[in-house]
Amino acid sequence: MNPKDFVRRGDCAWEIPRQGAMRVPAVIYASEPLIRAMDDKVRQQASNVATLPGIVAGSFAMPDAHWGYGFPIGGVAAFDAAQGGVVSAGGVGFDISCGVRCLLTGLRRDDVLARQRALADTLFARIPAGVGSTGQIRLNAEAMDDMLTGGARWAVERGWGWASDLERIEEHGQVLHAKPKFVSVQARRRQREEMGTLGSGNHYLEVQSVAEVFDARAAAVFGLAPDEVVVMIHCGSRGLGHQIGSEFLLRMAAEAPSHGIVLPDRELACAPIHSPLGQEYLGAMRAAINCALANRQILTHLVREVFAGFWPAADLRLLYDVSHNTCKVEHHRVDGVQRELHVHRKGATRAYGPGHPTLPEALKPAGQPVLIGGSMGTGSYVLAGTVSSESLAFASACHGAGRAMSRHEAGRRWKGRAIVDELAERSIIVKSPSSRGVAEEAPLAYKDVTEVVDAAQAAGLARKVARLVPMVCVKG
Repeated sequence: MNPKDFVRRGDCAWEIPRQGAMRVPAVIYASEPLIRAMDDKVRQQASNVATLPGIVAGSFAMPDAHWGYGFPIGGVAAFDAAQGGVVSAGGVGFDISCGVRCLLTGLRRDDVLARQRALADTLFARIPAGVGSTGQIRLNAEAMDDMLTGGARWAVERGWGWASDLERIEEHGQVLHAKPKFVSVQARRRQREEMGTLGSGNHYLEVQSVAEVFDARAAAVFGLAPDEVVVMIHCGSRGLGHQIGSEFLLRMAAEAPSHGIVLPDRELACAPIHSPLGQEYLGAMRAAINCALANRQILTHLVREVFAGFWPAADLRLLYDVSHNTCKVEHHRVDGVQRELHVHRKGATRAYGPGHPTLPEALKPAGQPVLIGGSMGTGSYVLAGTVSSESLAFASACHGAGRAMSRHEAGRRWKGRAIVDELAERSIIVKSPSSRGVAEEAPLAYKDVTEVVDAAQAAGLARKVARLVPMVCVKG
């Protein structure tokens, strides 16, 4: 994109003023090099989002933003139901509640290096990954409803995890007001055998070590120290979430004209929050969030079992679990007035600052952990939410490095086997059932994650706490 097409509001803030049908301005938080590297479609999509009914304050995009379906990936927008606000399936995304959780291990890098290959092989054998992967859990109709209502709490009650985990998950592991009755038969069928699986695409399970600490105080609160080994799990609601997104997008597009909604792009299909269709989608979407939380909880249990086989005394405590693709009802102050809003985050992380009342007591001094996945060949970051982010983008931050090219282009440029061999030379072991999947996720297919998090920090969205480097990566 051309920086001249924006009004610069700071080193890392670029505004598209209201024009045409836009109800609010659009703002992209990024450094100038990141802005120049972004596709023009990001600007267009952020502007299109700004035309939707009931949008509040602005349409925002994070430093890792790239073109998506309807909303840009990295897009944030909040809607007021009392002012005719809408809910958009495209503003949540297909992989509902795709997110990341980080486990502390208490192990040091040398501990894992001594058994790295065996650990990688065992994790790959125990963690189902790849397109169509299935697990050992089979859910009947009653169990499916219980899971869609109970989320991670349901999983813990059945022995997949610890009760203490729930305190370190958004909404304590269970989103209320989920309505499984609005989840279709086909969505249920797709999920029946997929619980406890990673899936494919950019999903992964990664063993990492802390390479650098930027904020010693926050790192101590989070339990991070140099050479500390952690485990990141990145996955979502699998086939169920994708099916829900696909079905409701079609229904919203068909019904929008009856509500007087004029869409600049059919992919922005939406429904008034208070409409029957809007309420059905919210009920089904919340059920999918619970599915993702339960899925990551089961995967956590499997990881703990694997680590216990190597290091019986290892204590894999949960640092935090964050979701990226959601619409949540939150209270935010806008123009000095506290308002109830439906905040859409698509490829963006909620980033509450220090002292926020929803945070666990132990984390309040530092703020919410913001888990930023990089590429399997570069690294990841742990950030902390800031108080300033509340007024900038409804307490939101980036969620990853962000793609720099399409999967198709990456698959054309690289071979998966060559990438695996190259990373092995750097002491990073990659295990995947798909060579093409590895090629599509090549490190250079992503933006520079350091540049992305530096921009997030410079913009005031979050602050850097620690940089993590990969040791073992299980890819779908």
